[in-house]
Amino acid sequence: MKRIGKAIVAIVMMLCMLAGWEVDVYAEMEINAPSAILMEGSTGTVIYEKNADEIRSPASITKIMTLLLTFEKLEQGKIALTDKVVTSTYASSMGGSQVFLAAGEEQNLETMIKCIAVSSGNDASVAVAEHISGSEEAFVALMNEKAAELGMENTHFEDCCGLSNSDDHYTTARDVAIMSRELITKYPEIYDYSKIWMEDIVHVTKQGEIPFTLSSTNKLLKQYPYATGLKTGSTDKAKYCFSGTANKDGMDMIAVIMGAEDYKSRFSEAETLLSYGFSVCDIYEDSHPEQLAPLQVVDGKTELVKLKFGEAFRYVETGGQDLSQIQKELVLPTEVQAPVKVGDIAGEMVYRLGETVIGSSAIYFAEDVEVATYEDYLQKVLDIFFL
Repeated sequence: MKRIGKAIVAIVMMLCMLAGWEVDVYAEMEINAPSAILMEGSTGTVIYEKNADEIRSPASITKIMTLLLTFEKLEQGKIALTDKVVTSTYASSMGGSQVFLAAGEEQNLETMIKCIAVSSGNDASVAVAEHISGSEEAFVALMNEKAAELGMENTHFEDCCGLSNSDDHYTTARDVAIMSRELITKYPEIYDYSKIWMEDIVHVTKQGEIPFTLSSTNKLLKQYPYATGLKTGSTDKAKYCFSGTANKDGMDMIAVIMGAEDYKSRFSEAETLLSYGFSVCDIYEDSHPEQLAPLQVVDGKTELVKLKFGEAFRYVETGGQDLSQIQKELVLPTEVQAPVKVGDIAGEMVYRLGETVIGSSAIYFAEDVEVATYEDYLQKVLDIFFL
């Protein structure tokens, strides 16, 4: 039924265009925020955008990058969730959104992540930045390096929490979607924290143990049944911002709203975007179940080399086309010259929908094959002779 509905919409749009009528495919969106974008998470396909490259102040959605780097360092084994993170005097002095960490207070890193992801604690963000890099300044340098690595061309960070009103602390809706996608696809464990609505922690200070309730700043968690995260932000300069994620029927969507005029509209407009995305998108996925035949190697120590696919191929369709009509073509040479290195590209699987190439998936060598020596050729002759 979902596919039929999308096909009907596509046919109506086509008939309107053939009749010479102007069709605004986004007319139903009614996004009033000055800047917004909707992205499908697994492929990075942009489904909707409005001034997505407009430079804007990000406020606390800055913390998406802070969380991204934190999970990256966890993956690298440089930090652990059980690490004791000490709050410095500087970190405890942060204003704005905070969880009221005292100078000298210790919390394990996992609790600090909750403080950032759930309650948007500026004090927790700075404490974690100092734990990872020694200082906020050094951590911010890592943030900017990561932004450049991800292709966030219109982003520059001045702090790790978004309190800065500096004109040199900026990003765009597109860049926010890019770093949000990197976080949720590489580290889906973020959802263990971003889905929390309310949770108690305990401040342990010289004054004793004081319970404190973390309360999520992401009200979409209660408004929208498919919401999974991610981060809010607001300052007088940034106004109201939000990067919201949702999952429905195995499909991830990322909606970014920047510069909204009021607290509620950033959530309602994000919900509008997310619902639109789920209503118009179909995803084709090829997880490469087929086995690849070995490839002939010329002048190699062995005559055949094994092949392997990389990641699954995914394609997002928003025009109502029948994805069951996608055709696959295996493109490989008949033989390859030694030496061969594992991980090098051997060929590709090409995908077509009608006459249009919609993408490809790389095929890699699964093993090394060195150039055969004189001794190797001699051994081959001896093997044949003594068979």
